[in-house]
Amino acid sequence: MKTPPPLLQQRGVTLIELLVGLSIGLLVVAVAMGALMVSRGVSGTVSDASSIQQQGAYILRTIGLQLRQTSSLYLNPDPIGDASTDVLSAVVFEIKADAQGSGNSFDHQDTLKGGSDSVTIGFRRYQDNVFFANNATSTVTGTDYLARNCVGAPGNTSTDQRVESVFTFTDGNLRCGGNGAAAQPIAQNVAQFQLTYLVQTTSTTGTTVQYTKGSDMPADATDPTWRRVQGVQVCLVLYGSETIDMPSGSSYTNCEGDSVDMTTLTGTRKNRMHLLFRNTFQLRSQGLI
Repeated sequence: MKTPPPLLQQRGVTLIELLVGLSIGLLVVAVAMGALMVSRGVSGTVSDASSIQQQGAYILRTIGLQLRQTSSLYLNPDPIGDASTDVLSAVVFEIKADAQGSGNSFDHQDTLKGGSDSVTIGFRRYQDNVFFANNATSTVTGTDYLARNCVGAPGNTSTDQRVESVFTFTDGNLRCGGNGAAAQPIAQNVAQFQLTYLVQTTSTTGTTVQYTKGSDMPADATDPTWRRVQGVQVCLVLYGSETIDMPSGSSYTNCEGDSVDMTTLTGTRKNRMHLLFRNTFQLRSQGLI
């Protein structure tokens, strides 16, 4: 009789093979985690930049909306109480309106005043004709105050004759108020807010427009220099909310044109993305007054 062959011995994974497998697995996990962190960092930076861009566009749009109305006046087509349909009949710009009750009055001297980091904008308030549907077959006409300041004031029942917006920059926040409404923050993470005024000078040799810093403008709002302002240049620097691993020497340009190293800043601005925004707004009818 033949002896049956011996059973094959079962063998497991050796310690060396187990260590090699674990090392390869950990290496794959480390590479994947590194790629994930880089992806999250890039995504966070892009999101931060997009947020700064949106906030900068909103600030310039809000300030520009008010500045473009600055010094706009009420065109009275019936200055002598004899309304006419003749296109050549006399009209006047009303540059003054007395206060009704306790409301703010309007005078052309109240159109613009400020400094380098704050500005008060004003324009004549008046009612516009409005038309709206009362039902499917008829319409209703009336008048309403359509113009508002940066915080939606004053209301229809207000006796103010002037719409005013007061922009101030304090403690990294840009605020706006006016017409008795408390100042409200409209932007945060503001590193710099600077105003420059375009002053027009007319002489026998011609007309020139020069940029004048807000700190060099007269403090007295009745000074005739303010009446010669034809435009306002707004410059601001916003910074992000996410810390970025920046190489040494990473810099941005501020409103004065100086280069600022972002890695040397302190507090919440250190190693944060900084972007500059600048725009010039022409006043609507300043030259008419």
